[in-house]
Amino acid sequence: AYALETAQQRGVMFTRPGDQVYEGQVVGMHSKAGDLKLNVCKTKALTNMRAAGKDKTSGLDEPRIMSLDDCLEYIADDELVEV
Repeated sequence: AYALETAQQRGVMFTRPGDQVYEGQVVGMHSKAGDLKLNVCKTKALTNMRAAGKDKTSGLDEPRIMSLDDCLEYIADDELVEV
């Protein structure tokens, strides 16, 4: 959820926390033109120091669920859709 929270600021997500992902998978729609490569599996670094306000709860939006037709319209010519 930590990495999805920062990725959500860049666009609309297609995945939920806990979903299986692989390298190169499209996990969201970037708010600007072009692809954005990021790691949605990144975890928060654990330290012995605690700071006030650092341990906030994540506020993730619901992921966008796309139909097969929407997926086929969204992908580029060199990409594939998993069913």
